[in-house]
Amino acid sequence: MGAQKSVHAGKAKIDFNVDFTHRLCAAMMVHSFRNSGTGSPLSLIVGSLCIKHPNLFGKSEKLDVLWDKGLSDSNILIAYRKPRPEWLAQHSFVIQHSVSPEIGIHGVPADNFSRTQSGGVNLCRFSAGLDLDEPGSSNWSSKTSIKFEHVRPVNDDGHSISRDLHGFPVTCSGNYGDKMVVLKQESRFAKADDHSFTRFSLQIEQGIPLMSKWLIFNRFKFAASKGVKVGPGFLLASLTGGSIVGDIAPYQAFAIGGLGSVRGYGEGAVGSGRSCLVANAELTFPMNHMLDAALFCDCGTDLGSGRYVPGNPGLRHGKPGNGVGVGYGVRVKFPMGHFQVDYALNDYQQKTIYFGFSNVAS
Repeated sequence: MGAQKSVHAGKAKIDFNVDFTHRLCAAMMVHSFRNSGTGSPLSLIVGSLCIKHPNLFGKSEKLDVLWDKGLSDSNILIAYRKPRPEWLAQHSFVIQHSVSPEIGIHGVPADNFSRTQSGGVNLCRFSAGLDLDEPGSSNWSSKTSIKFEHVRPVNDDGHSISRDLHGFPVTCSGNYGDKMVVLKQESRFAKADDHSFTRFSLQIEQGIPLMSKWLIFNRFKFAASKGVKVGPGFLLASLTGGSIVGDIAPYQAFAIGGLGSVRGYGEGAVGSGRSCLVANAELTFPMNHMLDAALFCDCGTDLGSGRYVPGNPGLRHGKPGNGVGVGYGVRVKFPMGHFQVDYALNDYQQKTIYFGFSNVAS
């Protein structure tokens, strides 16, 4: 349920999108939205604005401007690309600014870890730098970027903070923000046929200390997934994990739990650590041409690394560090997109329902 509109202004294209569906479902099902005290219907609007210019200065330079608004977050992205031969790396200059709640690390678990309440910490991020998209083979692709980043924690009133509600630091520097230059390399592998697919990605980040107080760290994350047909059904298994060494702010830790991680738990309610490992398995089988049923099992662990995060937010909030979620769901296929409902049960016998809607056109 929403509205979409495209407008052409000269050679530029402007896309408007306002969407009520997902957030309204979440507002009816999640207690934190129900008790948030937001009385204005406009606060439930999720919208986006996209401006694309294919020939900015007459030499096929491309300019993309994207603005997204959520319930409590926003993101602005500006990307400028100059044309290059296909056998050379494609360059993009990118500027990004975002504000979002930091729930995965500083959130407080509630209702037997099935949901996470705000801990009063939000992250205001600014980054600027260069993206290099390397020419890919038939199965492999890679991307390299180097960016300056400034991360500034703020409270719910928008004021800069250096400590959380319990007096523990929320930055690595101890000041009102952290600065860093990050060199990131990402490689992806994908292969598919009529009966199965395989995907793998590896992301490595290196903090470069150009100044004495800037963060120096090495962080890697991997994700592997395999899908195969099993009779009329389809089995999907995935494994994700990562680790970070060196300077670390609490917001850089890995958050475990929630949709896309371990269902049945709130965001980050399983744990938050310097390392993590999450395994997922889901079997879907068709009921008719529009409806699929699903069974799933998720599990995750911080590998005992929660106590090494500055301020120890995971242990302070009583997060178990390990968790398993099981459940079932349905997938409904509509011409405009796919609707998904999952019913999950965690280790503490707490039930959670998740709603999702994906637009096929997007």
